[in-house]
Amino acid sequence: MPPCGNNMRERAETMMREYQANDTDALIAIWEKGNALAHPFLPAEFVAQVARDMRNIYLPNAETWVLEEDGEATGFIALIGDEIGGLFLDPSRIGEGFGRTMVDHAFGLKGPLRVEVFRENTIGRAFYEKYGFVFVDEYLHEPSGAVTYRMAMKSSS
Repeated sequence: MPPCGNNMRERAETMMREYQANDTDALIAIWEKGNALAHPFLPAEFVAQVARDMRNIYLPNAETWVLEEDGEATGFIALIGDEIGGLFLDPSRIGEGFGRTMVDHAFGLKGPLRVEVFRENTIGRAFYEKYGFVFVDEYLHEPSGAVTYRMAMKSSS
């Protein structure tokens, strides 16, 4: 009997690979969808500037890893040392374990990680808390006007 349609996603080949310049448009599209979902509170002018910076600064200069499923980018994680500078997943794939896959990959490369997440980003905060990150402190992110939490993986010691 052939596999039913509901199992097709389960059979998809998923891998993490290094960012390439030709990934830029696909990752910007993922970022735009994810950003709209997680950060509706951010001012439009700030979001427009970040979109420009994603293309020209962040993606090319961070250590960026692409989550690819059947040859198509579905998410990415950008690292600056041991800090997650950005973690975005196509919103249609949230809840399928792909965020954990990306953080697991980064942890395998860098060890315990740190992240900054906007206080109002309840999706991101819940994800990091479930993963095991703990609150360290908070500050006002002046460019956006939003309060940001610094979080870190629990120490194993």
